[in-house]
Amino acid sequence: MKKLLFSALCLSGILNGSTLSAQTENPSGIKFTIDNCVNQFDISKIDSTKAGYQYWFADKQFLGDGRTLKLSVVAPGQATHAPHKHEEDEFFFVLEGKASFHLDGQTTTAGPYTSFYCPANMMHGISNAGDTELKYLVIKKYNLEKK
Repeated sequence: MKKLLFSALCLSGILNGSTLSAQTENPSGIKFTIDNCVNQFDISKIDSTKAGYQYWFADKQFLGDGRTLKLSVVAPGQATHAPHKHEEDEFFFVLEGKASFHLDGQTTTAGPYTSFYCPANMMHGISNAGDTELKYLVIKKYNLEKK
C-alpha cells in the first residue's frame, strides 16, 4: 500500500505539471521537511460525506498551486455525489472495492488498481458497485485563481 501511495504521489506530480525541489519556486511558502512531507492516514482527521468519508493527503493549499491528493471511501451502493462536470480534469485510482465509472453517458465497472480519467468539462462520476467499501484516490489540480 505504501508503494502504491508513493507511486500515486509521483504520478500526481508528473500529471499536474512539475515537481518541487529545493532549487525551485515554492508557491505555498512552506519549507518542506520530512515531517510535513509525510502524511500518514489519521482517522481523526477525516471529512465525513453522505456516502462515507474523505481524507486529504494534500489539500489545495499544501503545495500552493492547487494540486491535491485525496482518499475517498464510499459505502456499498452509494456515490459521493451525482455525475457532474467542472473545469478541472481529474484522475480516480481504485485501491479497494468495485467502482462504477460514468463518463459522458457511458458506464463501466472495474476493481482495484484501475485508473479512470475525467477530462475537463465532461460529465463524470464514480459510485460503489460492490458490497464492500470502495476506496479510491482522487488526483486533481484546482484553479486557485477562480473567483
